[in-house]
Amino acid sequence: MRFKLIISISKALLMARWKQTLVAAIGVTFSITMFITLLSFMTGLNNLLDGLILNRTPHVHIYKEILPSEKQPIDYTTGNHGHNFISSVKPKNELLDIRNSAAIIKSLKDDPRVLGVSPKVNVQVFYNVGSVDLNGVLNGIDVAEENRLFSFSEYVVEGDYQDLKNVPNSVILGKGAAEQILANVGDNIQITTSRGERFQMKVVGYFQSGIQDVDKVQSYVSMATAQKLLGENNSYMTDIQVKLLDMNQAPEVAKEYRQIYDVEAVDIQTANAQFETGTSIRTLISYAVGITLLIVAGFGIYNILNMMIYEKMDTIAILKATGFAGKDVKRVFITIALTIGVFGGLFGLFFGFLISSGIDHIPFKTEALPTVKTYPINYDPRYYLIGGIFSVITTYYAGYFPSRKASKVDPVVIIRGK
Repeated sequence: MRFKLIISISKALLMARWKQTLVAAIGVTFSITMFITLLSFMTGLNNLLDGLILNRTPHVHIYKEILPSEKQPIDYTTGNHGHNFISSVKPKNELLDIRNSAAIIKSLKDDPRVLGVSPKVNVQVFYNVGSVDLNGVLNGIDVAEENRLFSFSEYVVEGDYQDLKNVPNSVILGKGAAEQILANVGDNIQITTSRGERFQMKVVGYFQSGIQDVDKVQSYVSMATAQKLLGENNSYMTDIQVKLLDMNQAPEVAKEYRQIYDVEAVDIQTANAQFETGTSIRTLISYAVGITLLIVAGFGIYNILNMMIYEKMDTIAILKATGFAGKDVKRVFITIALTIGVFGGLFGLFFGFLISSGIDHIPFKTEALPTVKTYPINYDPRYYLIGGIFSVITTYYAGYFPSRKASKVDPVVIIRGK
């Protein structure tokens, strides 16, 4: 019974100052709306920017690096007491291929932490344009695995990526490289390998990563074509790309693979530390701005309730004189604050979603990102949950402190003063 009475009194006080109540609710609504919109847009933009690199980067990159021998031949002739000073030491005369690559790949696929494995063969070439030779790199890939693990088809802006394995001696040119050599889809181009051998290649598509310097150099062929260009057998591989189920395990896994397989292994955190740092900072700024808006709205509610208590001293005195305890008066004003917070928060979540959805439909066209058609938005439910909880917490404390003041009012002093 008392609970219903407290609700009834809270409603009466809210409606008595409905304009101030509306202003407070609009403040909360605006804050939550901007909080949701800002976080949704900023995190969507973060995912887009990071995806340009991180989605195309293996969690663990295994390769072989040719280094000079740690112990030179002369070291075997001087004994333990001599000193050798050697300059211009040459690297070992070895191939760049990974030894026992087939056994390594099989072992990696059996690892329960691994999502998938995609081998690769890098071929240094020159694009022959008349008397001009342009530097380039052909990436020989397993087409199916490259598409499954790295969304290869999403970056092929013209042509069909599956033609790499269906059309002999085919190539998907980087967009920048295609513009430099004026090659259209269906054209035949001539390349020269680092060994001086020339080959005719058929252009079956364009690849565009969004990074101009990369697109001017890198192009893609099938693994079989890359091995043929190098004159190697089908076991020749220069790189093994590993995707893990949990990207955070990459540093530990890379260290383990380095020791087991005696190869170089680089994890994604090491290779792209600057992107993670940028993402964290942008997200932190977004949260800071959004929470600041909510706190400002909380101060607005606090001021409004303070003014309401000052104006309603007579009402509070009568309530206490008729038997209401201080905690009941406190509950009345906390109920008022929570009502403003809940309704303002719900409207804020709704308008935040509405504005985010509107931004998501605004056309966004740029040559650097051909696959992106609209502005990126992240509809993560966590942001809506955080916004809703924070609006309730902020308004609760905005009502709690004025309610303490109201609960301590002495009705005798107020009535005597009147």
